[in-house]
Amino acid sequence: MVSTTTVAVVIFIAAYALIISEKVHRTIVGIVGAMLMIVCGILSQEVAIHHIDFNTLGLLIGMMTIVNITAETGLFNFLAIWAAQKVKAQPMKLLLALATLTAVCSALLDNVTTVLLTVPVTFSITAQLKVDVKPFLMAQILASNIGGTATLVGDPPNIMIGSAVGLSFMDFIMHLTLPAIVIFLVTVFVLEMIYGKSLHTTPELQEQVMKLNASKQIRDKVLLRKCLLVLALTMSLFVAHSALGLESATAALTGAGLLLLITFTRDEEMIAKVLGKVEWTAIFFFAGLFILVGALVETGVIKMLAEEAIAVTQGSVEATAFLILWMSALASAFVDNIPFVATMIPLIKDMGAMGLSNLEPMWWSLALGACLGGNGTLIGASANVVVASLAAKHGQQISFIGFMKVAFPCMILSIIMSMAYVYLRYLM
Repeated sequence: MVSTTTVAVVIFIAAYALIISEKVHRTIVGIVGAMLMIVCGILSQEVAIHHIDFNTLGLLIGMMTIVNITAETGLFNFLAIWAAQKVKAQPMKLLLALATLTAVCSALLDNVTTVLLTVPVTFSITAQLKVDVKPFLMAQILASNIGGTATLVGDPPNIMIGSAVGLSFMDFIMHLTLPAIVIFLVTVFVLEMIYGKSLHTTPELQEQVMKLNASKQIRDKVLLRKCLLVLALTMSLFVAHSALGLESATAALTGAGLLLLITFTRDEEMIAKVLGKVEWTAIFFFAGLFILVGALVETGVIKMLAEEAIAVTQGSVEATAFLILWMSALASAFVDNIPFVATMIPLIKDMGAMGLSNLEPMWWSLALGACLGGNGTLIGASANVVVASLAAKHGQQISFIGFMKVAFPCMILSIIMSMAYVYLRYLM
């Protein structure tokens, strides 16, 4: 008789293999895999629902809704053109400006939404300057993942870790923003060394960009004021949500609900349009994934893996933190960091239950490794894939190897810097 543990492991590995292969859409894999866990009796529907982290889902839905409404104002086009004009449309400085804009927006919104909004403008500006767009796209991919590392809402792994462990928005600011800034500065320095001598344009073409009217990009000033007001309120709630006894999802959904209320009170068509742009495929993928991992928790597989990890590191906090950092980074470079983090969270919790006294370095190592590791390859993070598909639509192919030649060494450098940070901050 085949044990439920064996069945759970087989379903999980098969689901993971399909996610990596991309032969079946990952949302379908998540839903079917979750249902198989229930149908095969590994966990009941009630227990399965208990394993879904609705705080993570609520936070994602709330922020996606706010960003979708804000995008209607033309704010992101304005910011890109404004940044280009601030650096006099000089190609290398423009690359740094757009990378900085992408990093900042990725920290406050989410990195996939950020690249969807900023990359089309990058194509427009680089076409006017007649410079190769690929270095700009490389910089924006790397910046989106580094910027997303800095805050609770910047990257899905951080949202998942924060929700599971009870870490607040300010916790992420205090622990991850400084290393993310340092890593970003070092990365753009490396990019300048690589691309600085190859990016050239003419004064006449620069003048054309300088003549663009950035303010005309704002399509609805009244809506923009409402969006900025609600964004400020939402960020304030993120900062204070722990003190107020609120979950982060409550802060995001409060902002989303308020913005819908004051913008499209009775406009059913616009409400449907905005909510239709929420990445529901990602939401359902998360829900299925939480159930898949929940099945491994219920059958004791996660506990067994935790025991093996502690045996390898002999219970050393330092060795375990570095193992998690490097394992997260290398795994996230080649597979989606979301299912990896979903598997690691209960594993680290079990390490704590087995006597590993200080778990704080583990959580920050996991966040740094998973978020920064996404820069390793073209499939390492969702933002990378989105930029590559946008580039293909514009007739620009970003090759897997071509991307990896630049990005993988940058990723390794960022993990070495993260290792030094974790050691100096938590282990000395």
